[in-house]
Amino acid sequence: MASRETTVSDGSNQPEAPPPPPAVEPSKYSKTTALKSILNRDDKGLGLVGRRVVVGGWVNSRKERAESDAPSQLPPPRAAAQDVSCYDVLMQRVPFLRPIARILVGVIGAQPEKPAASPAKDGPFTVYLRINDGSCSSNLQVVLDSSMSLPGQVITVGTSILAQGVLQKILAPKKHVVELMVEKILHVGVVDVKSYPLTKPRISLVSLRDHPHLRPRSIAVTQSNSLALFQIGSVTRICSNLIYTGHEFFHKKGFIHVHTPIITSMNAGNHGKMFQVTTLLSNSGGKDKSAAVHEHEGVDLEAFRAAIREKSKRIDELRRSDSNKEALSAAELDLQRSKELVLMLEKQQQSTAPSAGELDFSNDFFSRPVYLSASAGLHLESYACALSSVYTIGPVFQTDESKSAEKLAEMWMIEAELAFTELQDVMNCAEDLVQSLCYSLMETAGNDLKCVSKQIEKNCIKRLKSIVSGSFARITYSEALNILNQVKDKSFLSKVGWGNTLSEEQESYLADEFYKRPVIVYEYPKEVKPFYVRVSDNGRTVSAFDIIAPKVGVMVRGSQKEERMDVIVKRIQELGLPHEQYEWYIDLRKHGSVKHSGFSLDIEKMVMTATGLADVKDAVPFPRVRGHAKL
Repeated sequence: MASRETTVSDGSNQPEAPPPPPAVEPSKYSKTTALKSILNRDDKGLGLVGRRVVVGGWVNSRKERAESDAPSQLPPPRAAAQDVSCYDVLMQRVPFLRPIARILVGVIGAQPEKPAASPAKDGPFTVYLRINDGSCSSNLQVVLDSSMSLPGQVITVGTSILAQGVLQKILAPKKHVVELMVEKILHVGVVDVKSYPLTKPRISLVSLRDHPHLRPRSIAVTQSNSLALFQIGSVTRICSNLIYTGHEFFHKKGFIHVHTPIITSMNAGNHGKMFQVTTLLSNSGGKDKSAAVHEHEGVDLEAFRAAIREKSKRIDELRRSDSNKEALSAAELDLQRSKELVLMLEKQQQSTAPSAGELDFSNDFFSRPVYLSASAGLHLESYACALSSVYTIGPVFQTDESKSAEKLAEMWMIEAELAFTELQDVMNCAEDLVQSLCYSLMETAGNDLKCVSKQIEKNCIKRLKSIVSGSFARITYSEALNILNQVKDKSFLSKVGWGNTLSEEQESYLADEFYKRPVIVYEYPKEVKPFYVRVSDNGRTVSAFDIIAPKVGVMVRGSQKEERMDVIVKRIQELGLPHEQYEWYIDLRKHGSVKHSGFSLDIEKMVMTATGLADVKDAVPFPRVRGHAKL
């Protein structure tokens, strides 16, 4: 009878070589495995130990150790290390004991250990990288041998790498429990170290605004010159979560998404000056004063200014060096002439540039004056009066002269319009949306919220919980004035009185100090709200509301719209608005009018609420404010 046992032909008792570790499935549209699928698991990746993966990311930190000092992370060879002592194990697993051991070894005359921080340049060493691919707030430690670095491809902070390796458990885990032992480097995107602006371990938020194209890579950032560090990526992922949740909320409620224009021919309310869109200033067809502008279109003033800056640097170098006085005098004379030329060209262009009042808009691209939209609300009304409940998510533009930390020229809004509704209905909808956004963040953005709560503001999660846990306070504008007039322990810079807009300071008092939760203020005076808000029966107030949130102020503005044609026409006349621009808007009241209401939610304010950021310019990827528009 044949034996069931399989014998090895050479008589050896050594087992066969184990099969290669199984690979982790990559992303569907990439060859890499997203770091969040490894590090955001409940076991922090321990269940994937021994699995082969391909990961990509950008290097946030790099450390080196001489190979003799690097603790081995791989399993020991099968010929077990019989001579490994307790001393050796301690030296590997407890690094802080090494300096003490060196002192003791030196005392008894033994050969001292090589310092771990300064490996010999001609000897092998182990490189420890921390990389991040943007999918989560956690970094993955990547371990590779120095021999893997390719010539001319030095891996430094900012470098992008694509690497294949095996996940293994860290012997002395702290925050992270797994790392990648690299088998092969598939790609290295090198960095110009001399010009890379993120090499410093801590960079202020103000400095980062000058590099918006690189800002999302930043990990160590100081806020308000404190030691609070955080990831721009966490803020971006939180914002993305809010956008997705907004779409999901309206979809579940039966709303229809509508794309509204960002170029409009009318002013949607009390927005003052608007950004005008025109091609006439750059393409005037050679008429009148505009013809003079064409004569100078070939002159690049910015190039002249750049040349002046270079000449100034050259003069500074000549002054510091031992150059002869003749060369310095010639350079200074050349600089003076260049400055005079630029000044002359600037004055000439300013004197010949046509003003908006002199432009013939019949020759413009749209054949009429048009502007960047300050609100999508009026356009949404036309679709609400046919589809009942609609919404949009997009940018709006306001020429706010304020330099407040909460003001942007380009903001992103969630705006909704509901047919067959009145003020209380739309207030309920807006409150539900805010609570839904906060609840979703707590449920799905836990790691990023923990990151910002530790590194920006410790109360941000508590604030989100308080918004979700109970209903918002609701008071009329008159009741808000009564509360503010009874404050005795502080004085407000702005006057508290009927007909005045509530100041940011007063709004902050109501939400942060008096109610300590979001508060809805409604029934405002007619004079402080736009023409389209429904006038109350008393003739003094209108059906408008604001949701004031702790820390950020007004987050939502909304109102019931005026559905009565005679009233809306009267309001347009009272405010001196051009009737012809609003004929289509009046048509909505003339043909099948219904009661309808809407609101807009400021997404950047919502991000500030969730993260604790103090300046709105850090809550948006590419901030546009007065005097600043990078990229």
